Amino acid sequence: MASIASRPAGTQAAVWMVTSCVAFASMWVMIRYASASLHAFEIVFFRNALGLIVLLPMLLRTPGLLQLTRWRVHVRRATSGFIATMGTFYAVANAPLATALSINYTAPLFATIGAVLFLGERIRIRRVAALAAGFCGMLIVVRPGAVPLSAGVVAAVISAISTAFSVVAIRQLVGKDDSRAVAAWSFILLVIPSLIVAAFVWVWPPREVWPLLAGIGVMAAIGQLSVSKAFSLAEASAVLPFDFVRFALVTLAGVMLFGERYDLLTLGGGAIILASTIYLALREAKVARDARAASLPVRDS
Repeated sequence: MASIASRPAGTQAAVWMVTSCVAFASMWVMIRYASASLHAFEIVFFRNALGLIVLLPMLLRTPGLLQLTRWRVHVRRATSGFIATMGTFYAVANAPLATALSINYTAPLFATIGAVLFLGERIRIRRVAALAAGFCGMLIVVRPGAVPLSAGVVAAVISAISTAFSVVAIRQLVGKDDSRAVAAWSFILLVIPSLIVAAFVWVWPPREVWPLLAGIGVMAAIGQLSVSKAFSLAEASAVLPFDFVRFALVTLAGVMLFGERYDLLTLGGGAIILASTIYLALREAKVARDARAASLPVRDS
């Protein structure tokens, strides 16, 4: 059987993205179990600290992997990533898993709006329609006034907005920085801030929780490495559709392991959100290709 590295870049990207889906879904399950004993903010610290330990052998084997030439971008990504991770972990611990993930999928929608407002990007009617559909999907999931607006749901929204800024930073980094370095910085820069926040809710972890914390660190490292690798090999439009795997796994875990019950509106809203983000990625890829084609010199035949 041929190795993954010998396959076409698109196939490699798909494998790495599915790998990240499995890793992140597993991490969410372990977060929910660990949150029965520890506050979500403390779990974030162990995610960063233990994940960094997992990556240390790779960093030691690759001197010079971490470069400071683009440190400002890494810091910007780490700042938004810190808020996003705190929000995500709190949402996973305190909201239905499929609901939290559906809201998390709105991050690319917020990123598109941010690009328009702060970077002066112009979007046409099709992308506006996709944005509108995506936010309608979020309203279907959240249903303000009909479904209690819990702290977990609010945390998921905050996480999605913060993740939007991280998405922009990641796109500035992958393709220019080694994907392994992109993943490593997301742990290195978050250890101290997450420890400071965790100190306010600190409880020494019971012995039976340590395997969960170790698993969270390992899955976080695998997930970050895999998703960074996927985006370095292919455009987002080719990679994002495989995120349906994560939606299916997380929803199934919520039902099978935690007895959560989802109505068709929640699942349908989540599907609308994800479909909207995929469509936006496809449109962005087409616009980029058209722009590159327009800049090519015309040759006589």
